[in-house]
Amino acid sequence: MDSSKPKVIDEVFPYLRVYEDGTIERLHGTEIAPAGFDPRTGVSSKDVVLIPETGVSARLYRPNLPPKNKKLPLVVYFHGGGFFISSAGDPKYHQSMNNLVATADVIAVSVNYRLAPEHRLPAAYEDSWAALQWVASHSAGGGEAWVRDEVDFERVFLVGDSAGANIAHHLGLRIVGSGLDQRMNVVGIVSVHPYFWGEEGIGSEAMAKDPVRKAMVDKWWQFVCPSGRGNDDPLINPFVDGAPRFKDLGCDRVLVCVAERDILRDIGKLYYETLVKSGWGGRAEIMETEGEDHVFHIFQVDSDKAQRLLTCVASFINH
Repeated sequence: MDSSKPKVIDEVFPYLRVYEDGTIERLHGTEIAPAGFDPRTGVSSKDVVLIPETGVSARLYRPNLPPKNKKLPLVVYFHGGGFFISSAGDPKYHQSMNNLVATADVIAVSVNYRLAPEHRLPAAYEDSWAALQWVASHSAGGGEAWVRDEVDFERVFLVGDSAGANIAHHLGLRIVGSGLDQRMNVVGIVSVHPYFWGEEGIGSEAMAKDPVRKAMVDKWWQFVCPSGRGNDDPLINPFVDGAPRFKDLGCDRVLVCVAERDILRDIGKLYYETLVKSGWGGRAEIMETEGEDHVFHIFQVDSDKAQRLLTCVASFINH
């Protein structure tokens, strides 16, 4: 045994290790694809620093030859990864975003928020909120030309998968009365395989079938959020007493996507049902993909089912 190697003091198996000397070793989600022109889809992308003080950045996407004098919908995208791995530049996310932008004919801002454990929650929420403020600032002119000149600020959509869907929900609540809703109109939210959880089992049948996976997910939130409220913190359990009310969600439309084999499937369905029954005045839709697991569309980005999901998202945005 190599006694010179630092001792592991915490681990989020199989994704990340923390050593006693403070070193953090990420085992997944560290690859970066360069921004640029994608010849397969015709989509162009570039990286932009949004908040120099924190280093928060985003990858901007623009479809091939957007028509002159026509403004396009804007997708503000929040990637998944449990709040502790992955990035906007992850090759799988990059390819998925190229596909989405080409399919939906939108401008996209994919947010690179800071990760735990270096920056525990609420850092990801605050970074994502700062990114929304950055976007809204372009409605008055100035800033990045792709956003300033080509975005229809009356058609803004918050889109996220897994932890990113969690972020989109909370920003959708926060935007009401913030002033940002006076500078841009968040029409809808797309919540793909949303990451919510609770101390008590939600969707007990799926959890009973996979207790090992349940125990793994149980630990994730404790690792990223030091609030002391565990998995009943309203940030991860929006159904708990004291959580912000679903009826206050600041958009007109919501699309919830779930996957049949996902341990979070029943939570996603409960999210949809709770929203519908909440008194919220908008329109909610739900889509289920049979035979697939959590964020399959990222891992199997060019599969037929992934393309069907993107087509559904594109239709939601454009109708």
